[in-house]
Amino acid sequence: MAKKALFILLALVLSTGLSAGVAEGLSIVTTDFPCYDLVRAVTGGEAEVTMLLKPGMEAHTYDPSPSDILAIGSADLFVCIGGESDSWAEDVISSMGAEAPRTLRLIETVDALSELKADEPGEAPALDEHIWTSPRNARRMLDAVEQALVAAAPDEAELFQANAKAYGDEIDALDEQLQALVAGAKRRTLVFADRFPFQYLTHDYGLDYKAAFLSCTAQTEPSARVVVELIGTVIEEQIPVVYTIELSNGAIAQTILQETGVPSAQLDSMQTVSLDDFEAGETYVSIMQRNLEAIERGLY
Repeated sequence: MAKKALFILLALVLSTGLSAGVAEGLSIVTTDFPCYDLVRAVTGGEAEVTMLLKPGMEAHTYDPSPSDILAIGSADLFVCIGGESDSWAEDVISSMGAEAPRTLRLIETVDALSELKADEPGEAPALDEHIWTSPRNARRMLDAVEQALVAAAPDEAELFQANAKAYGDEIDALDEQLQALVAGAKRRTLVFADRFPFQYLTHDYGLDYKAAFLSCTAQTEPSARVVVELIGTVIEEQIPVVYTIELSNGAIAQTILQETGVPSAQLDSMQTVSLDDFEAGETYVSIMQRNLEAIERGLY
């Protein structure tokens, strides 16, 4: 209730004229790194692009600050994924009423899959929000970002279209590389000693998986049965590497290493980005390229 009141109060502040005080030039606010990177690529530095989820922050526990809400209200375009972790964004946007910025929900631009978890009685399954983990989806998202930016700033259409084509070619190259990787693979199963945010990647490229957790659950301890099953899969299928994701404590992978001698490698889901990667100018494409190199270790 207190959070709702804060949204309403800030919406009233915006309606008194703050939204008219946008700095000269195009201003876009994004929720997380995948949104930010696509907008960055299409605008080519010709706009002010803000990422609310700062490097190293946990996406699933993020709460917007008052300054975040004010930034959204003064933006020309707000870009979010639109999944369960962005439910706060719907409250913010609805509280702003007519003052709300143009909003792009990228989950609406792809064929979203249901989350991989046991259904709760009486509850509809939530959509898996990790849509960008498949390069094919990332390309669709890029096209949607391009269209939204052209609508927000028609005079810059030629620039946005050229930038989107160039970045789209890089994403298409990832898609082709991943297809070739899978086509020649010795095996098709990836083992995750961790949470599993890569459903879209495995779905789109015909890969199988075993995981300690079926989604990005807040759980940190799998059952003993699950760990035994993972160890059995590693031994029976001669899996050469198991995977962890960013911000993992690596405990399950360490157990598997002790029992099988099989090492771990990290796949970066990019829901958050490390400060080192962000400051080094890493992009969706460069991080996904690292992921492909790690996936190759598991398939060959």
